[in-house]
Amino acid sequence: MNSKAENVSNILALERKEAAARKPDRAEAEEAVRTLLRWAGDDPGREGLLGTPERVVRAYEQFFGGYLIDPVDMLQRTFEETDGYDEMVLLRDIRFESHCEHHMAPIIGVAHVGYFPRNRVVGISKLARVVEVYAKRLQIQEKMTAQIANTIDAVLQPHGVAVVIEATHQCMTTRGIHKPGTSMVTSRMLGAFRNDPKTRQEFLGIIGK
Repeated sequence: MNSKAENVSNILALERKEAAARKPDRAEAEEAVRTLLRWAGDDPGREGLLGTPERVVRAYEQFFGGYLIDPVDMLQRTFEETDGYDEMVLLRDIRFESHCEHHMAPIIGVAHVGYFPRNRVVGISKLARVVEVYAKRLQIQEKMTAQIANTIDAVLQPHGVAVVIEATHQCMTTRGIHKPGTSMVTSRMLGAFRNDPKTRQEFLGIIGK
């Protein structure tokens, strides 16, 4: 592991350790759900809601499972036998589901991830998994876009990385300003994708931008 990737991995490991120290047990989490049900005006003791706290906690384990996974470690297995391949690698339309850290409302969208390999490539499923790891956390889209790009750049050390995310935020479409049909687009360009307009345009053209 190179020093840049190791630094990122160490920071993430520290965050996981601190989060584990703060984490309540399952019984406390379920009681918190009962509190919210009472606050909403319902009775957590009625038949239809008896199993809701347990189901919500299990759902949260799926929604926020990204906190338990090290995305740097996931990208460590790479391949150098590429027969001299030196063109862009791009995985587009990676669907994801995340949650807004301000309202805990769903964020649903797609990510497009590309990189310009220097001397090694990674299995394409790993690119999708990096998106998934960061999506399965409380997020803002800008931060998630940067996290994905920065992690790929730190581990693979390619000539460049490009990430574009398009997503709908239910904190905007189902509450507050109530503007359905709107979507947010964010991008992070590093290396060749930032410095070379032709490389950036090729990436944007392939994803239809």
